[in-house]
Amino acid sequence: MPPVFLNQLGLVCALGSGKQEVARALFADTVSGVASHEGFADRPLHLGAVTAKLAAQDALPPSHHSRNNALLLTALEQVRPAVDAALARFGPARVAVVLGTSTSGIGESEGAIAGHLATGELPSRFHLNQQELGSPAQALAHVVGAGGPAYVISTACSSSAKALASAARMLRAGTVDAVLTGGVDSLCRFTVAGFRALDSVSEERCNPMSAHRHGINIGEAAALFLMTREPGPVRLSGWGESSDAHHISAPEPGGKGAMAAIQEALKRAGVSPEQVDYVNLHGTATVQNDAMESRAVHALLGPDVKASSTKPLTGHTLGAAGALEAAFAYLTLVDNPEGHLPGHFWDGAVDASLPALSLVKPGEALGRPVKTVLSNSFAFGGSNAALVLERA
Repeated sequence: MPPVFLNQLGLVCALGSGKQEVARALFADTVSGVASHEGFADRPLHLGAVTAKLAAQDALPPSHHSRNNALLLTALEQVRPAVDAALARFGPARVAVVLGTSTSGIGESEGAIAGHLATGELPSRFHLNQQELGSPAQALAHVVGAGGPAYVISTACSSSAKALASAARMLRAGTVDAVLTGGVDSLCRFTVAGFRALDSVSEERCNPMSAHRHGINIGEAAALFLMTREPGPVRLSGWGESSDAHHISAPEPGGKGAMAAIQEALKRAGVSPEQVDYVNLHGTATVQNDAMESRAVHALLGPDVKASSTKPLTGHTLGAAGALEAAFAYLTLVDNPEGHLPGHFWDGAVDASLPALSLVKPGEALGRPVKTVLSNSFAFGGSNAALVLERA
């Protein structure tokens, strides 16, 4: 089957906007990104909020105006010339859009409901299309003029990793010649309240793999790739998906579903466990996820592979997490001759009940270019996805 490549990357998250700004913060030896914010709960919470200026939405009909789509258009601005060139080269019908999200325009619906409660009428700027899960794909296709398939995958925290896998399948099947793919999610009170109801939200910066871990920080982000069969800086060489269907929110404790996804990704890539240089953990800092994932990674890749969770830097960006962390893999693989790795920021309190992993010290580097990265994404309902990315 023909290989597929990530030719371009645009991203915005709590660490900043654009590859250079995000990379500087990602590989720094000091922690940034997640901070205390008001307005999303009855008290300030540590969240991965985007503070960068967002793109205007003038090119969108009002029915698709949302913070979610503003984040997406901010990422698009960074790759727009390459997208326009692909449209000219292949034709609009041969360019697809495949994204992952879980919030879409829920934040706009929250504001509309508050307005209705206050005045008895919905605000004139509100439209039901804003909260439809398909809105990001429709909006992106509208703005760039893509005429191929355009759709959204929404499987909670595995959404955008699965979107990248779906885009790769379309390219390898010859259905299209280019795909705009990735993920986007935006902060809103609804999401925060939902995770707080599960007692899963940390009041301070999250603490993945620690004996003191007790929950996530929620974040927002957009990460967008131009994927084609044409050679590019990063190859998406493998992906694996599984569904363990163990519980509506808790993962299968032994990591069976996670291991199945990782094994499939490695097999499809033709990569042995020993060839993996770095693992970007799902690493949510919840008790059950970290236990399950550490068992799966230890069992398949051993105790010595370098690994870290980037959730303390960005928060858990939910439907955008798979694409955002694939973007971090991209930054680790490209223009990084010393092999700097994303640091694992935690309190260092080892959980003796978990198998040991070689967690990356902030500022740590391999001393050589990184060749192969594994990125894990695990979701409610046992929806698991793993991606293998290689320097081309």
